[in-house]
Amino acid sequence: MFLYKIEIEMEDTSAHLILLADTDEKAFSFVESHVARHYIKMPVLKSVAIVEKKRTEVGSGYLIPQS
Repeated sequence: MFLYKIEIEMEDTSAHLILLADTDEKAFSFVESHVARHYIKMPVLKSVAIVEKKRTEVGSGYLIPQS
């Protein structure tokens, strides 16, 4: 299992999604469902990219600085 930091660019904003998945392909397949759960109206996704990928172990995580 890997912990992914995924950057999502939408028409008006951007976001980071932290996600646990077995493979890169599975990580990408979960993105739309997570975005849809967060927004009332599904935004148009301009780009989705894996920014970081780490093997999971106790203490794994990401610091996301506030812009």
